[in-house]
Amino acid sequence: MDFKTLKLMIFHGSLARRVLLRALMVTTALSIVPLLQIISGLDLESGYASSFIFPGTFAFSKAWGSFKMVQYGGNRNLTTSVVKELMGKNMLNYSAKALCVGEGSMSAVMALKDLGFFDVHGVYRHPFFSLKHKKFIYELDYEDKSYDFVLSRDLDKVSVPALLVLEIERVLKPGGIGAILIGPTGSDPTSLIRSATPVSSLLKASIVVYVDHLNELTLVVFEKKLENVTYFEQYRLPADCPSMTNNKAIMNHIEPLMEVKPMEFEENIAYLPEFVNVSSKQRLVYIDIGASEHMNSNVSSWFFPSYPLDHKAFDVYFVDHNISVMLSYIKRPGINFVYYPGLAENRATSSSTNRDLDPFLEDEGFDFQLWFKDTVQYADYVVLKMNAGDVELQLLSDLFESGIICFIDELFLHCSDRTESGQAVKGGDCMSLFKSLRRAGVYVHQWWGA
Repeated sequence: MDFKTLKLMIFHGSLARRVLLRALMVTTALSIVPLLQIISGLDLESGYASSFIFPGTFAFSKAWGSFKMVQYGGNRNLTTSVVKELMGKNMLNYSAKALCVGEGSMSAVMALKDLGFFDVHGVYRHPFFSLKHKKFIYELDYEDKSYDFVLSRDLDKVSVPALLVLEIERVLKPGGIGAILIGPTGSDPTSLIRSATPVSSLLKASIVVYVDHLNELTLVVFEKKLENVTYFEQYRLPADCPSMTNNKAIMNHIEPLMEVKPMEFEENIAYLPEFVNVSSKQRLVYIDIGASEHMNSNVSSWFFPSYPLDHKAFDVYFVDHNISVMLSYIKRPGINFVYYPGLAENRATSSSTNRDLDPFLEDEGFDFQLWFKDTVQYADYVVLKMNAGDVELQLLSDLFESGIICFIDELFLHCSDRTESGQAVKGGDCMSLFKSLRRAGVYVHQWWGA
């Protein structure tokens, strides 16, 4: 073998070794980075992954980084779209403690912080073998019931979707919202059902409350059920609910609930104006629903005898179906009569002659709930007085469902344990009803009647 041939073999062998070594280094980099990411919880898109790229992989690093930056921006935009969608449905507010799970969690965290969320965490965990537990770990390293909002788009990327759904549900607080993005999916309505069904079938303590298409994906939203909640606490009110926010600090001043009517009960009522400044309020509204039941010949008897404000300061509305009783009050200064035939359902003895007095008042085009909404939402201070009849309690439920209860500052409620139809009141009994309203944040008094 001559020297030239030997040199050629050495050169080729050295080149082959160098090529093999480079290939080995690239392969090692591709293997170690995800491993370190899994163990430490780092997200490649955060930029930290570049410190793990080995020599000779610069071209790969640059191309990978460009790809990740595009994906990073897409994840941020997608997170922003999800949050705006949920806030538009009053399902989420900026005070929520949030957790982002899975691929894209770092960009999701940054997007939430940019939007105004201050308590946000992210975790990127694939199942990995734990030396400590000697098994594959799928659990999120967070306590039960610790988050108000959890977002993930990894359901169609994990080998065991059920574990991801159950873990998200586990870390959600009662009343918390879980949002999972699935896709891509079709745009037809049946695809929404197909996407939501696997999630809803896995939930143990939650219900799916919203499903829609979002950026070629399907957004499935579920709410964790509240534990031991009273009737009115089941409703999710807007985050900026004025009356609940203002009354929260003074609820401890309200008079205690009583099982039986106390002597001179009016003197024991802790009226709201005793604790808040109403002097700056421009428009004060008083609404009495079912007013005719507790009115007599003394016109002054309709208002609260010991109320800190003069009734003349209020725009007063009497709401009832009984025209014959209310006719004498229509011409009273400062009193407006609102005819609401729906209240007649409470009284089986409602006579047809009353309705014949003024056929025009039978106009079915009148929307009482719309009138009520327009009346209270533009007022500065609203006092509502009503009975706990079948129709009134349904109206009260509607006020919660629509969020209009947020414009009611003070409520006086007259309640008997049985409604006119003989049915138990919502919540089981009057005490439960009052407790439910107060726990929901309503400044409500027992009104025993004159």
